[in-house]
Amino acid sequence: FAIAHIRGGQEMGRQWYEQGKYLHKKNTFTDFIACGRHLIAEGYTRREKLVISGRSAGGLLMGAVLNMAPDLADTAVAGVPFVDVVTTMLDETIPLTVPEFEEWGNPKNKEYYDYMLSYSPYDNVEANAYPNILVTAGLNDPRVAYWEPAKWVTKLRTLKTDDNHLFFKIFMGAGHFSSSGRYDHLKDTAFEYAFILDTLKITA
Repeated sequence: FAIAHIRGGQEMGRQWYEQGKYLHKKNTFTDFIACGRHLIAEGYTRREKLVISGRSAGGLLMGAVLNMAPDLADTAVAGVPFVDVVTTMLDETIPLTVPEFEEWGNPKNKEYYDYMLSYSPYDNVEANAYPNILVTAGLNDPRVAYWEPAKWVTKLRTLKTDDNHLFFKIFMGAGHFSSSGRYDHLKDTAFEYAFILDTLKITA
């Protein structure tokens, strides 16, 4: 199990964070790809056993990495992924859009618009062979509406050239932070693990 301390996080200080926002956001994606390739090169794993995972803005990371390096991993899990960046950031009626200008920039500025468009996962899906993918959403999510990952999955299904799994699960009682029932969160997590174990062909 490896945690990638990529630029855009503050694990290495404020400057590390600043190098992964606004017009430097792609550093986040290339850093993650470099981490995955390092694990393979150093013999910690191999491509056929590598699973990548992220949720919310980390789901955007998954989407961008899948477009930039579709051969990096065997399986990807994208939880409540923020994948239609331009559309969402242009809609100021969405609760987090305006506050998030400080992270991504305001797409009403052409420079930011063009940069967002260049990495937005939805806008950069191509006819590629993608890995196994599980995408999840919460029906009641006010931050990343369920339709956002839904349209991304639809585009992937239309364009992808492989026969790998592409599952989309909407948790009907969940918001942005998974189900809140006593055991529901555990069931949601078990579902994700079951998907991973199946794609990696790990059985009891």
